[in-house]
Amino acid sequence: MKVLIIRLSSIGDIVLTTPVIRCVKQQLIDAEVHFLTKDTFSGLVVHNPYIDQVKYWNNDTKDLANELTLENYDLVIDLHKNLRTRKLKKVLKAKWISFDKLNIQKWLFVQFKWNILPQIHIIDRYFDALKSLEVVDDQKGIDYFFPDKLSLQLSDFNLKPKTYVALAIGGTYFTKQIPVNVILDIIKRLNGCVVILGGGSADEAKAKEIIDKLPHNSVINLCNKLTLDESAYIIKNASDLITGDTGLMHIASAFETPIHCLWGNTHPSFGMYAYRTNKEEIFNYNVDLKCNPCSKLGSDSCPRGHFECMLKQNAEQIVKNCQAVD
Repeated sequence: MKVLIIRLSSIGDIVLTTPVIRCVKQQLIDAEVHFLTKDTFSGLVVHNPYIDQVKYWNNDTKDLANELTLENYDLVIDLHKNLRTRKLKKVLKAKWISFDKLNIQKWLFVQFKWNILPQIHIIDRYFDALKSLEVVDDQKGIDYFFPDKLSLQLSDFNLKPKTYVALAIGGTYFTKQIPVNVILDIIKRLNGCVVILGGGSADEAKAKEIIDKLPHNSVINLCNKLTLDESAYIIKNASDLITGDTGLMHIASAFETPIHCLWGNTHPSFGMYAYRTNKEEIFNYNVDLKCNPCSKLGSDSCPRGHFECMLKQNAEQIVKNCQAVD
């Protein structure tokens, strides 16, 4: 059976498809699994041994549809489910399976704070959609596969495994990012070394601001200096990860590193929290506010102007839960 799985973006969302990829490959007889995504995210899938071929989305839907039609897929599993993937559905002559994105329920939660969302993870919803195939969750959780050769060594930064806390300061949207003052409050309470992670010029500038305001030098700034695989390697070997609702949070789910997620404008009830089948070593910090959640994705600024969902985070409790604290 030739299967095409679709998830075009982004980092965390693609990582969350890995249990489906693995189980489809292992549980469907003679399954040949192809994966369609944007080339920007190819590094997340090219090393996955359960994927036989990666296909890349481009802006020319017609050309892509022609290419995919030639593959004669028996099954297409759409884990993105938007207008672009619907266009492909009209062209490809294959059985299609998708899942319920619960957009109405999310809208009601954001607009009226009526939380009628099922209290299950999006991965569980993926597998609910695959019941007709008799593909079931093997309970092995998230996968993250490194390339065969990774040049980064912890010794390059005088680090040893499980002796430092990784702190992810970025995020796609401002309202998912941990503010500088909160980061400083956390770092000042930690006893050990902290490695700051992030990508892009904005995170690099934010990291510099943090370093300039710290009274000690127990912080290693690796913002905008690492590949995604290298950042994942730093997280895998950290004693803890402190992060917002980010792709790095989902990557960390593949390892045993305790995850401390500070939730800003989004909410764990959307079903996109860090996923581990044993649910161990995952800490979610969500400030109880009447205005939360204010978006299902994120915003460039706080709609109310106060950003209390992040600014009122309890740094003392977060640090207390970190294994790195003596």
